[in-house]
Amino acid sequence: MEKATALYRDVLGATVSEKVPLPEHGVYTVFVELGNTKLELLHPLGEKSPISGFLQKNKSGGMHHICIEVDDINAAVADLKSKNIRTLSAEPRIGAHGKPVMFLHPKDCDGVLVELEEA
Repeated sequence: MEKATALYRDVLGATVSEKVPLPEHGVYTVFVELGNTKLELLHPLGEKSPISGFLQKNKSGGMHHICIEVDDINAAVADLKSKNIRTLSAEPRIGAHGKPVMFLHPKDCDGVLVELEEA
């Protein structure tokens, strides 16, 4: 996480937050802002972190998921479900930015884990 933070802050000139522990999500996160693009750098927190398995398979890191902002998460989820896109939970939950989020099943999104976040 320190190496990636330094890349975005020192090399790419991004605004980078301090490392924030999010025990309810099992991660530490650093928020990166690059103009109209926002990134979250994640690091496992605790033994049951949801990203531990990803990092065991990808020792040097990589992209875990993408996040798409939507105006109304419930309407977006209903629309996607009508198109046979599965979600990983029954209901949205509060994400790292304090807003409702929902993850879509990677098998329905060309192998990519997609997170929806309400604006």
